[in-house]
Amino acid sequence: MRPMLIGCHVSPAGGLPKAIERGVERSCEAIQIFNQSPRMWKGRAYADEEAAAFREALSASSVKAAVIHAIYLLNVASENPDIRRKSLQSLTVSLRSGKAIGAVGVVLHPGSAKTGSTASAIKRAAGAIREALAESEDCPLYLEDMAGTGGMLGRSFEELAELIEASGAQRRLGVCLDSCHLLASGYDIRTRPGMDAVTADFERRIGIDRLGCLHLNDSMTPLGSNRDRHANIGEGELGDRGCAAFLSAPQFDRLACVLETPGAGKARGGSTRDEVELARKLRKRGLSARKRANGASARTPAARRRAGGTS
Repeated sequence: MRPMLIGCHVSPAGGLPKAIERGVERSCEAIQIFNQSPRMWKGRAYADEEAAAFREALSASSVKAAVIHAIYLLNVASENPDIRRKSLQSLTVSLRSGKAIGAVGVVLHPGSAKTGSTASAIKRAAGAIREALAESEDCPLYLEDMAGTGGMLGRSFEELAELIEASGAQRRLGVCLDSCHLLASGYDIRTRPGMDAVTADFERRIGIDRLGCLHLNDSMTPLGSNRDRHANIGEGELGDRGCAAFLSAPQFDRLACVLETPGAGKARGGSTRDEVELARKLRKRGLSARKRANGASARTPAARRRAGGTS
């Protein structure tokens, strides 16, 4: 078993190395950043000196992985050619920035089919994704599963598989799974058996080798609500048990797992050190529960007969 790298989204304000500092303050083993202002279209490539300073700070820290999240303004599936052009430009910059800083990947919301057919929206999104990958090198692109709000693409494993196939099924193309979005889109991950059924479905339809990173968020809204409302860990519909089931999935052992929670109090300042450490405790709890369940299963008469014993 290889350790999961648990951390949270942090700000790079004040210079890229500040993101590492904020990650260390929050006890992160993985961090996620926006590579440009989330409220502005125009991005810029990192200067060589900036990227080198980030890589140096990363290698000297307890943070082991960095993820870039493409800004939310992007809609590579848009019917508006201008929005699609700006989305492509921004995504390409994000991928180039990911390579420059040594990011494990760039996470992208696959886009929205506000009007027209889903098939047409997938075709438009796939065209932009193919072009962005062609205009960049090395850095993986992870399509995030979505809650299903407002015609968002990626609300099911089938839809993600279609997007990957339409984009050329390239080696650099993978998936980021978000626990809140999974629940909201109808995947019941609140228990260990439910989580195992979901990962088995993902393996059948997409393949675990395509899974690049994770987002851990509780959900304010119930199973199948199709509403994307993040809650703090253990305070939503997943609760401690559901978060533990998600965190302890064996297929997730090697991955960066990033919290994007709102935070406590009126300030809503994002995920805290306490919450990152809570996630680690819930993972341990989930792993212990799995071990107990596996032990109990091995002691059943049927299991003993399969192993060559007697009942």
